[in-house]
This record gives sequence, C-alpha cells and structure tokens, in this order.
Amino acid sequence: MRPRSVLPPAARPRPVAAAAALLAAGLLAACGDGNGPEPNTLPERTTSLGVTLYPATAPGNGSTAAGQDLLTAGLGRSGLGAATVPQPYADPLNPTAAELRRAAVHANYRGLVDPTPGGGYGTLYGPNVDVAGNAGSGEGLVPGREYVGVLDDGSGRKQVTVAVMIPETFDRNAPCLVLGPSSGSRGVYGAISSAGEWGLKRGCAVALTDAGKGVGLYDPADDTVTRIDGTRATRSAAGTLSNFAAALGDAARAAFVAAFPNRLALKQVHSQQNPEKDWGNDTLAAARYAFWALNDRYGDVVQPKPFSARNTLVIAGSVSNGGAAVIRAAEADTEGLIDGVVAGEPVTEMPTASGYGIVAGGSAVVGYGRTLADYTTFGNVYQPCAALAASATMAELSIFNYLTVTAQGAKAAARCAGLAAKGLVSGADTAAQAADALARLRAYGWFAVHDTMHNAHYGLGNGPILSAMYPIMYGRFALDERVCGTSFSAVDAAGAPVAIAAAAKAQAFANANGTANGAPVAVVYDNAVGGPRLWSLAASPSTGVQDFGLDNALCQRALVTGVDETGAALTATASSTRPTAAQSAAVRAGIAEVTVNGNLRGKPTLIVAGRNDALVPVNHNARAYTAYNRVVEGAASRVAYLEVTNAQHFDAFNALSGFDTRYVPLHVYFVRAMDAMWAHLRNGAALPASQVVRAVPRGGVPGAAPAITAAQVPAAAATPAAGNAIGFSGSSVVVPD
Repeated sequence: MRPRSVLPPAARPRPVAAAAALLAAGLLAACGDGNGPEPNTLPERTTSLGVTLYPATAPGNGSTAAGQDLLTAGLGRSGLGAATVPQPYADPLNPTAAELRRAAVHANYRGLVDPTPGGGYGTLYGPNVDVAGNAGSGEGLVPGREYVGVLDDGSGRKQVTVAVMIPETFDRNAPCLVLGPSSGSRGVYGAISSAGEWGLKRGCAVALTDAGKGVGLYDPADDTVTRIDGTRATRSAAGTLSNFAAALGDAARAAFVAAFPNRLALKQVHSQQNPEKDWGNDTLAAARYAFWALNDRYGDVVQPKPFSARNTLVIAGSVSNGGAAVIRAAEADTEGLIDGVVAGEPVTEMPTASGYGIVAGGSAVVGYGRTLADYTTFGNVYQPCAALAASATMAELSIFNYLTVTAQGAKAAARCAGLAAKGLVSGADTAAQAADALARLRAYGWFAVHDTMHNAHYGLGNGPILSAMYPIMYGRFALDERVCGTSFSAVDAAGAPVAIAAAAKAQAFANANGTANGAPVAVVYDNAVGGPRLWSLAASPSTGVQDFGLDNALCQRALVTGVDETGAALTATASSTRPTAAQSAAVRAGIAEVTVNGNLRGKPTLIVAGRNDALVPVNHNARAYTAYNRVVEGAASRVAYLEVTNAQHFDAFNALSGFDTRYVPLHVYFVRAMDAMWAHLRNGAALPASQVVRAVPRGGVPGAAPAITAAQVPAAAATPAAGNAIGFSGSSVVVPD
C-alpha cells in the first residue's frame, strides 16, 4: 500500500493528563505484569499499513486526503446523492489510492441505500440526518483518522482488510466502537452507509472489514492483482500488499490462459479458502485491531492501552452477509468483545431444519431453514420459468425488459420446456408449466409476496450469479477447474468473453462489488452451444436452445444436493448437467463449515428483516434463526425479531420503477434498531419486543412514486398489538400475517 499522510508517532496527540485522570478514576484497563504498563502491541498476524488524517474542512472533489472525510470521502450529502462522482480520476488508467477511496465510498454507499430524495435520502436517513432523526441542511462531513490494516492466517494469502475510522468527536470518557463487516461480497467500505454512518454520527470508532471478500480482481493474462489500497500491480510487484492472486504456478497459468483466454478470478470465489467460514472470526479480529488503533491514537506513556472491551461499548451491526458475520461473531465471542448485535436481513446458514419450527398466519410453514446454496440453486433452476406465471408479472422490471438483449420471454418459455422435458415441472403448455414452477418455489420456502420478486431477481441476474459463485467458493475449487463449465469474464454484446477494458480493470476497486454482476466481470457458461456465452445468452447442450443455461443451472444444483436432476447419485463421471461426486462432496463439506450454531451467548440481539425479501427469504433465515436460537439458548435468549412488511432486500432497488411504488426502505429500521441497542446498552432502555412492523408503500405511478413520509415507516411499538406480536409456541416461532 502506498503511504497516505501517515502521521509519525511524535505528531500523535498524547493526552497524558487525561490518561492519568482516567487511570485514577479506574476507567482504564489494568497494567501488565507489575513491571510497567502493558505495551500496545498489534494483534497476532495483523499488519497496520498506516493512518491517514481526513480533516474534512469543506466538501470538495475529495481527490486527496485533504479533501476527504471519513463518511463521505469529501463528497458530502450532495455528492453521495449524485449519480456519478465528478471528475473521479486525473488519469483513468492510473487512479490514485485517494481517488479510488473516494469513488469506492460513493459506490458502496449508493449500493446499499436508495439515494433518491423521494425514497427517504436526506429526510429519513443520510449524512445530514442527525442521531435524533432530524434532517439538517449540512453535508454531513465527519473529520477524523483512518487506520488501515490487514489480517492474515499465517498463510500470507488470507488478506482481510480492516479500516478503523476514529472521528474527532470520539469521546474518551464514554468510548464506543461499532463493528461493520461488509454486506454481500463488497470491499472494506461495504458497510459505510449502514454501520459506518450510524457509528460515526454517534462519535464511535468504526471498524469496517471486507471479511476476506472484497474486490480482489485477478487477471491471469498479465498476472496483475488489486492491491489493498485499490491500485493495480503485478503479483510480484504487489508482494504482501496483494489482495488476492489465484494459486496457479506460471506453467498452469499459461496453459489456462491459452485454453480459456480473457477469464478473470474473483477473491471470494477463487481464493480456495471458503472465506465465509471465517466471517465471524474476522469481525472479532477487526475489533482487536480497532482497539490497537484507538490505543495508538490516545495512549500515552502512563497508560499505553487506555481502551479495551472492559470499558468500551461495542455494537456489532451490519446487513445481509454482514448481518451473518455479526451473528457468527457473537456466537464465536469467547472473549466478551461484543456487547450487543444488530443484524439486518442476515444470511443465517442454518445447520438443520429439525427441532424447531415456524408458524405463520396460523399455519405451520414447510420448507424452511435451508442454506443459501440450497435455496439459491433451487431458485436458479425454476425462477425464469416461474416468472411467466400470471401472479409473478412485474412489467416495470422483469426478465423481459431489464437485460439489454431481446427475446427474453422466448428464453423463459424454453426454460419451462426444458424443465418439462426432464420431468421437473408439469403442464401441457407454458402457462401451466410456469404455474407449476411457481408452486414449487412456494413449497421451497418462498411465499406469495415474493412472486413478483422472482421475476425481478432473475432479471437482475441474482440467481445465476450466486449459483455460479458460492458452490465454487464452498468447494475451494481453483480458477482452472471451471466446475460445471463456469468461468468469469468481461463479455461483448454477443455475450462472448473479451479482454477486460483497461480502465474497468484499473477502477475495479471502486466500481465493482466483488460479485460477477457484469461490472466488470460476468458469469460465462463455457459449454454453451456455439461457444462460451454470458449466462443470459447461453444455449444448453441438452436442449440446443437459449434457455438461460439450464444445463449449467442443473449442474450447480447437483453440486449442492449430491444427485442429478433424475435423483440419481453422482458418480466419478461429469457431464453438462452433472458434476462429479467428489466435487459435490467438497461443496457440501464447505457448506457445513459456514452454518450457525444458534448460541449468541446471551447477548442482546435485534434481527431486522423485510417480509418481501426474496433473495434471503425470512423462512430460511431471520425467522428460522429466531426459532433455532430460542431452542438453543432457551430462557437465556435475548433475541428480538422485527419483521417489516413491504420491505425487501435491496433498498438501492427502491429507486427503480415498480420498486418505488411497492417497497419502503428497510435501512430506516436498521438505523432504529441500532438506536434501540444503543439506548439499551448505554441507558438501560428496554429493547422492542419481537413484532411485525406494518410499513406502508408509497404507491402512485411506477417510476414517479410520491415522496415517502415518516408515517409510512412507523416505529416498532413498545408493546405490540396482539395482531402484530411475534411469539413462541413450544419450539416454533409464531408470526402473524
């Protein structure tokens, strides 16, 4: 990492008097072995790459550290609300680390929340909205210091990035720390708009981490990597500052490039480390580095380590994969580092569907408690066909008009026909087959409010992307193994792999989100008829027609189940729809490594989820975990679950036509949950009881919905009405309609 405004030790404030006063008051951690104060040493296998001062004197172009701040990278509320960063790079082919940071904060902030005023940005949430919920006219800049560190496991390959932000408003007399692991597959700034914004506004230090995911884009053609600071270099030149490089020797790399040109590798997919298994421990490691950074910032000769978990309030809060990470961290927290947990729409990988249950609307739910790989690969098989069902119609945004290609309806019908030919759906025509496909999805844990979301999610590529990425990650497969004929590349208009554009590669740290969503890397099916093609343009060998790659979807599904589409056990022989038994065994072993244990060690925990979430359905995740935790912890459980109606997984999509009229920002409820946890831990206020919160959609004309009001996102009730209260009956969580 190139040094950025590193402050020498002599320049750091050393508040000796303040430390002495705290020591006398008994607020500081105990000294060492009696021979003097215990030194502030870096945690094991952690490297600190420097500290940068962000003074945030005024919003500006943010291209240098002097023009940036912690929260908005110098862009302020106005800049984050703008669709693009003005003049992002002086040289687009060689962006600086500071330029990449600014663009990354902009992209990651907007990737999680709806950045439009009508959706609530600037009124209900945003840098200008204070901790009391009041919207001001300011830009919301937060001055302070940012420490960047790297955590490793001793192999030199793990490379987990942590950014510890210490605002100038940090109160040494009432210290607080927020742990914010990234959502999705995002880089280190992935939780900037959730945990980051909430914590910085409160004057808390914030420890952001990519949890071993992030934008580790590797190009085997020229052996270049993304450095920790986002800039590009060859593997050898980057050295220990390489975020990720595929574990291929020169001969294997050359052979792969010759056979499969233009392919790329992604860290989460190809690290061969199954990083998901460590998300919780990585979050705890980020906390340890954060305490080192705080002590480096404020320690002195009297007390080198003024802050620790003993005297600092610590809240672990994040969303989606980050929500999973904070739950896993709490489960693994044998040191007592975490005081409270807030998990928004968490991906809770359930170890079992036995021993607990879900009752919804008076009826027992079937098909709950499945893992992400299970329900995602199942949905990927059936969603494009189900999207043709009458109740799944979402004309504003669907597989018919979202993708920049034609004949989507014909491909969806071909998927129905292919499924019917294999006996996987019933029906004499497309309409009947689509209805049957939708019924199968409902039986697998989704429900009626998700019908239109199948259409939208598949059109956005979520099923094909996750079904391609996660099994490879779980199985620890190498880049050149190309399991199920799947690879990753930039593509041309015809969907064929092409060399990644130089600017796209140079700017990937800022513009990519760590997935294969096409910016700049897409999912390619190598065994498509006519040659490798983008998933949405792939014709399957078994059908000979464009059907969104049915063969690949079935192969990915078999990796998770261990059987092919006929139910027959896999063997040592692979085909276009069948992986080998050994490959499936590796995937299933990896899945077993990432499941939760349900024991939050009595920590107060708020789980928040949207009922309309079709990507991380509540029956497999939030509801299932709430029930399972109650069985595991019993009376010691301190979990409260808030299920919000008319809210879905991707708040950023609420700016899109059709989403704007239907869904409210779940982010509002994450912020309120963090507020509630703060009040509980700091002041002893009661946490809200488990309940359904009935939010009201904006309505109106798709694409021109009226601006949301506070009345449409009501607060959780102190005492929920009987028709909204979530409770338990035996080992089942009971959720009202």
